[in-house]
Order: sequence, then structure tokens, then C-alpha cells
Amino acid sequence: MLTRALTGAVFVVVLICCTYFSPFSLFGLYLLFVIIGSWEYLNILEKNSSLSPNIPLGIFTAVTGFLAITSEIVLNVSAFPFIAVLLLCVFGTPLIELYNKKEEPFSNIAHTILPLFYVALPFGLLILGNHLFPIHSDNFNSELILGFYFALWSNDTGAYLTGKAFGKHKLFERISPNKTWEGSIGGALLAIGISILTGYFFDSLPLWQWAGIGLIISIFGSMGDLAESLFKRSMNVKDSGKIMPGHGGILDRFDGLLIASPFVFAFLLLVN
Repeated sequence: MLTRALTGAVFVVVLICCTYFSPFSLFGLYLLFVIIGSWEYLNILEKNSSLSPNIPLGIFTAVTGFLAITSEIVLNVSAFPFIAVLLLCVFGTPLIELYNKKEEPFSNIAHTILPLFYVALPFGLLILGNHLFPIHSDNFNSELILGFYFALWSNDTGAYLTGKAFGKHKLFERISPNKTWEGSIGGALLAIGISILTGYFFDSLPLWQWAGIGLIISIFGSMGDLAESLFKRSMNVKDSGKIMPGHGGILDRFDGLLIASPFVFAFLLLVN
């Protein structure tokens, strides 16, 4: 418990500092997460299934996709070269698989490409959304991403505490036996409340949009947790990695973000 608490505290401090102070530190941290998260996903598949995804190509494709989304707004570098390379990676993967003579070739192709969508895209969309949607966008501010963190952590905390105190009805016993409907409702209420409170201090978005973000995160953040649990259960592993003592890997720590981020981006895109 002490190891978990200390690791978690250091992680939160590093994450908030890198997010708050500079777009470059945020970019660098997320790029690291994309590399590690993609490796975790592909490594689990290779070691715990009959599949043989192309790990170097999968990581390179995910990184290229992340750069295609973020390079222009953060580094002031044209995204077109990265988009061109990304197209070559995605459509070249089936051609490379022709020569590998592996079992289940199309599954290998799909899983090699999947980190692009499951890992790189969510982190890239957070940076892109933070650039596009705030009302006051003349200078860098990280209000959207910080508000996203606060809602996500509030949802997890509220669900845990409410579930421990009042949980009786299982939410998805087949995937996660400890989650309950009571916990899920408690997490949602706290996430929405914290998002509304965030809107009073962060004026980058209207208050009702903050409330919408809290609602979306409370639903899809929890579903992201379940989706990653489903993946780990199907692979018969406890954690996606060991990079964070007591917490597992990058996919374990960001399971809610990976699913909630695209839904929040889509919501902001539609309402703005």
C-alpha cells in the first residue's frame, strides 16, 4: 500500500506538472506513454496468445500517428510527412505479413495496427482538443486536459468509495467482479460535480460543456476500465506492465482515458 501510494503521488505530480507548464513537456510525456503503451499491448499479445503482431512496426505506426495529430500544433512542423508515412505503415502492414508465414495473418495485421487507434489517437486527441476548443486560445493553457484528469480521477475515487460503502448490485461481474452499480452511480455524480466545479475556475469552456465532459467521462471512463479488464482477462494477465510499482503499466493507469478521450473530443467537436 505504501509503495502504491508513493508511486501514485509521484505519478500525479509529474503528470500535472508536465501538463501545466509547457506544451513541449506535455507532448514529450504523451509520446513516451504512446511508446510504452503500444509496447505493452503488443507484448502481451505475443507472449500470451498464438498471435504474432509486428511489435516494432506497431510501435512505429502508433508514434507516427501521434505525430501526425500533434506535430503541427505543438512543434509547428507540417503534419503532411507524418501522414504520408502513416499511410505507408498502415497499408504496408498487410504486405509485410505476406512474407512472415505466420498463423492467423489477418489477426496479426489488425493487432499490429490497433495501438494506433487504442493508444496513440486518444492521447493525440487530448492535445488537439486542448488546442482547438478553449475559448481563450491565444496562449497555451492546459485547462481542458487538467479538467479531464480531475473528472476521471473523481469518477474512479467516487466509484471506489461508494462501491465499498453501498455496493450490492454487480455492474459487470463477468469482467470485473468488484464493480457495482452503486459505485458507478457514485463515481458519476462526483465526476459531474467536480467537472462543474472545474468550470467555475477554468473559463476555457462554458459551464454546461464541463458538465457534459463529466458525464461522458463517468460513462466511458468506466467502460474503458472494463474494456482493458476484458483484454487482460482474455490474455490471462494481471497487469499490462510493471513500469509503475503497485499500479501496473501505462494501459492500467490510462484505461479510462483511452476510451473516454475520443468521446469527449467528439462531443466538443459537435457542440462547437
